[in-house]
Amino acid sequence: MKIQPQHVVSLTYNLYVDQDGTENLVEKTTEEQPLTFLYGAGQMLPRFEENLSTLSTGDNFDFKLAAGDAYGEYDDEAVANLPREMFQGADIPEIGSILPLQDNQGNRFQGQVVSVAEDSVIVDLNHPMAGQELHFTGTILNVRPATPEEQAHGHAHGPDGHHDH
Repeated sequence: MKIQPQHVVSLTYNLYVDQDGTENLVEKTTEEQPLTFLYGAGQMLPRFEENLSTLSTGDNFDFKLAAGDAYGEYDDEAVANLPREMFQGADIPEIGSILPLQDNQGNRFQGQVVSVAEDSVIVDLNHPMAGQELHFTGTILNVRPATPEEQAHGHAHGPDGHHDH
């Protein structure tokens, strides 16, 4: 079956990024634990879906997404100095740890601690893969029409359409 909007797609993929001139595998799914999503529901990177748009069950894929079509270019301005007082009553986070944050509008996001100073904690708010070209290879395992319940919920309920909420 060919991939179309309002269809559930299950696939395996390997994700590679360039690290110091060498492509390294950074993420992988398997046939036992595939990526399953509702195509066209806005859950995936738009260019990722666009590259799958002509494929059917059993097809292989191999494509690259430029940083601008993936998680964006790295933004040097997206680094925040959080006052150390924010962490009163809690341990100061370690370098490399991920902090759950929320802006004044209630939007949730994450930041990675890049350094700890005497009076502040410096957090990088860029996506961990910002500024990187992503190389995907994989296979379309299954394509099926979404159930009415999946369409109403806006997401897939698993490869076979069954999922407990």
